[in-house]
Amino acid sequence: MRPGRPRPRRRRHGLHSLRGKLTLTNVGLLAVGIVVATAASLVGMRHYLLGQIDNQLIKTRDSVVDSRLTMRQIDSLAALTLIRDHFVQPTVNRPRPESVFTAVGSGGEALPIAGFVPTDAQRSLAAAIGDPRALAAGRAPHEVTLHGATYRATAARLTDGNYLLFATSTDALHQGIAKALRLDLGVGTLLLALLACLTMFSVRLRMRPLEDMVETSSAIAEGDLTRRVPSSHHPTQEVEQLRVALNSMLHQVESAYRTRERSAAQLRRFVADASHELRTPLSAIRGYLQLYDKGMLTEPGERRRAWDRMNAEADRMGRLVDELLTLARLDQRPQLRLRNVDVVRLVRDAAEDLRAQQPERPVTVGAEGVLLVHADESGLRQVLGNLVANVRVHTPADVPVRLTAERADGVVRLCVQDKGPGLAEQDAARVFDRFFRAGGGAGSGLGMAIVQGVAEAHGGQVAVRTDPGEGFAVTVTLPAQARS
Repeated sequence: MRPGRPRPRRRRHGLHSLRGKLTLTNVGLLAVGIVVATAASLVGMRHYLLGQIDNQLIKTRDSVVDSRLTMRQIDSLAALTLIRDHFVQPTVNRPRPESVFTAVGSGGEALPIAGFVPTDAQRSLAAAIGDPRALAAGRAPHEVTLHGATYRATAARLTDGNYLLFATSTDALHQGIAKALRLDLGVGTLLLALLACLTMFSVRLRMRPLEDMVETSSAIAEGDLTRRVPSSHHPTQEVEQLRVALNSMLHQVESAYRTRERSAAQLRRFVADASHELRTPLSAIRGYLQLYDKGMLTEPGERRRAWDRMNAEADRMGRLVDELLTLARLDQRPQLRLRNVDVVRLVRDAAEDLRAQQPERPVTVGAEGVLLVHADESGLRQVLGNLVANVRVHTPADVPVRLTAERADGVVRLCVQDKGPGLAEQDAARVFDRFFRAGGGAGSGLGMAIVQGVAEAHGGQVAVRTDPGEGFAVTVTLPAQARS
């Protein structure tokens, strides 16, 4: 890990973590749902059960009203037996009966029925109702409280002006609702606990790719640029998309880092090689100047040789600087002066130049007619000049050379091929490196680098075909785009 860079903290699973927040959110939503569902069910159940009680009371009241009974008739044996079976008898045995029935006068006082003195429950009902006329005139039963218990009560007016009061306890209803509430709360609590456990397990499983991303980023921060986020066994679409995007970004970062390191290494090597190449002619020129300054060149012939050597080294240094400037411009992707160029003419000119420099070398040309490409003419001339110079410098003067230009498969190919000794595989792999000279031969080692740079500036490419003893062939491929 690089100094000064803190290692990322991992595996924080408190309430403020994403796992904790998701768990709390799910549990909270389920809790709200359980509360709402429980409240709705209990309200519905209470409404339904109260409706059942009210319907029973209303049916009893309507039956009494439709019978058009009087108090005297109720006191009769038949009416008393019917009513006591349903209402009066239960009040005798229990202090808080389920149902209460009593007769009241128009003033609201409890009346005896068939000689039975009103019980405490009957008097309490009469006192709780107060004025029975309003209750009898209303359609729905009312809620009253008797000895701390709630009842639903209604009233029926007799033909003689008295009233009958009917009340049914709702204690059983409220007890049932309380039991249902306790049951719902117990089941809801178990569901919440179960959901919390399942959510934590599920979130842990789903969040594993994110933890892998944290581990991968930590490894990359420590210098392992090859690490990638592994695929999950149960990936979700969003997390998988994030994993793929992150791996693509890491690949680009690694490629950029490798490219930067390689470019920095090439730059260091380039500066070192350029310094070495320039130091040699400068040292030679400085040496001759020192000899001249000390008066050691006394003979005119010696001074002439020194002068010629200094000029030669200056020319060599000038060519090297020119080639370096050319490579620097190519690295900056200069604006080429493009126009239609006849490459057949350029190939024939390069062949004539080689014949003039080495008349004894067999030179053949495989290019006929006119073959136009949209290119920079000076750049193509430099490419052919460098390739021909390679043949002239690195092969014996009697080795045959063939220069060709052809159009095929929508591209134009320029080829310079000799029958010389060729290159070994390891040398061929470095032939485009700057300042590389196979076997330590002559030249600056920049010619093939310039060829490659010019070809790539035109959108083309360069290929080499060689084997030891089989010669050396360089093919420059250019887009065949001539403009009218």
